[in-house]
Amino acid sequence: MSQTIGKTRLAYSRVWHHVSLASPSTPSLGRLASRIAILLMGKHKPIWDPSTDCGDYVVATGCNDVLVTGKKKEQKMYYKRTTRPGSMKSINMESMIRKWGGGEVLKRAVRGMLPKNRLRDKRLERLKVFEGEAHPYKINLMKVEGKIRQVEPEVKAEILKQMSI
Repeated sequence: MSQTIGKTRLAYSRVWHHVSLASPSTPSLGRLASRIAILLMGKHKPIWDPSTDCGDYVVATGCNDVLVTGKKKEQKMYYKRTTRPGSMKSINMESMIRKWGGGEVLKRAVRGMLPKNRLRDKRLERLKVFEGEAHPYKINLMKVEGKIRQVEPEVKAEILKQMSI
């Protein structure tokens, strides 16, 4: 009998999820980052294993509207260091959003919630962040706000036509 029952190529296929931070029902940064980390790891799948990379893609749009509670925008600090003495540099969240956008804040939050192993960078590459609502992955999206999206053949042909222009 086979030892890989259920672990077929179809089970390991990656789905594209869409998360819009501009919608009013979007949770705060930490709660959203933990949900995105679960999708990137593949913990929502029945075949999840800590040593395999079976996670999905996540497209986050509207990252300029990242929601944080309290005074975190002014008080939360991000640090950067090298091995040299006196090289520690710090920047607060508000300055980081102005300098690099809200997508960088979201990526750092998700990075902190992923396991610290050799799969972390590969998983983080599957997180695509955009400041506005426009992104080039519309044809790939299967789940938008947690609901499965159905694409009619006419719409798919129109999207492909627009992408070729």
